[in-house]
Amino acid sequence: MRIKNKNYPLFFVLLAIIGSVIFLESKKTDRRGKADEIIRESEIVKEPKNLGDLENPEEVSADTDRSEIILQKESLFKRAREISTPDGFINIDDLKIADLIGQKIILVDFWTYSCVNCQRTLPFLNQWHKKYADEGLVIVGLHTPEFEFEKDYENVKKATLKYGVKYPVVLDNDYSTWTAYENRYWPRKYLIDIDGFIVYDHIGEGAYEETETKIVELLNERKKVLGESSAVALEIETPDDAPETDFSKIRTPETYLGWGRAEFLANFPSEDCLDKTCTYFLPQEVALNTYVLGGKWRIEKEKAVLDDDIGVIGIAFSASKVNLVVETESSARAEIWLDGKKIRDIEFNEADLYNLLDLGEEYGLHILEIRLEGKGFSAFAFTFG
Repeated sequence: MRIKNKNYPLFFVLLAIIGSVIFLESKKTDRRGKADEIIRESEIVKEPKNLGDLENPEEVSADTDRSEIILQKESLFKRAREISTPDGFINIDDLKIADLIGQKIILVDFWTYSCVNCQRTLPFLNQWHKKYADEGLVIVGLHTPEFEFEKDYENVKKATLKYGVKYPVVLDNDYSTWTAYENRYWPRKYLIDIDGFIVYDHIGEGAYEETETKIVELLNERKKVLGESSAVALEIETPDDAPETDFSKIRTPETYLGWGRAEFLANFPSEDCLDKTCTYFLPQEVALNTYVLGGKWRIEKEKAVLDDDIGVIGIAFSASKVNLVVETESSARAEIWLDGKKIRDIEFNEADLYNLLDLGEEYGLHILEIRLEGKGFSAFAFTFG
């Protein structure tokens, strides 16, 4: 089975404008979760620790009076929310935001490990942890799962090892802390100052220099509050392992394969096929920013599941990199074809994001086929770079 690309160049030219119109955002940050579905209260950290409660109060200047500063912050910023009903800790035994306020600067990062946008942010977080942990910065990775398999503690732990994450990670499987922070995005960063106020909020990738500048500013404020004389220097560096992505050239949005968020399946037989196995026949042509299935598939809320030994997924896209979030019952393998030519073999053996294609700086319009072998293979979402 293969996707035919009859009249391929003209077809893509005619549909390129449509692809641009439906592009979700230039920086691909609106991966939305369950904030509307889960309503729980999380304790608001109401009061920072008093200066007298610090371990070394003698180091604080006697004429330090922060009451007016705190009153001013009250009128400008929200207070930090406490971590609610954690489902596990990695790199730490326990953690409470309240225990850090008055002592540390806190960066709360909401992420989920199969999210490519989150993965591209991790090199910067790792670098900041290495540079500033001894200066008073605590990074807290709030892992709020997008997919069911991301609730598994061992899966998350494996991901932290894979990406070299050494700062504390807290599992937020029920979205309670996510909801307390009124979040709707992966990734999202909140900076909490020495007094316990959320003074900085950034959605998605990018703004790394701006974020680091704010971190250093808050660390120096902390030093003044604690009576420390030395200052933290700002030295902006891009991590060696930080990927380069030209978001302006990506014309295909994140594409989900489960019926809960599927929008771009071009050959869906009928609504009778939801949650049950149906046979999908490959069309003669594939429109830009749509995907097709070939073979016997069962489309569930989160994913499309191959219910036969072989099958095909095809997608017409405009980008330079293609990734797919995958889960398998045991293992599966596939041939990857680009514009009618085989380019590689790949094996899937764990629940994770897999890179299928990387054309470097060559952005363009293409048809990608995944020719699969492996009953029970599950595909969740395509992402692009």
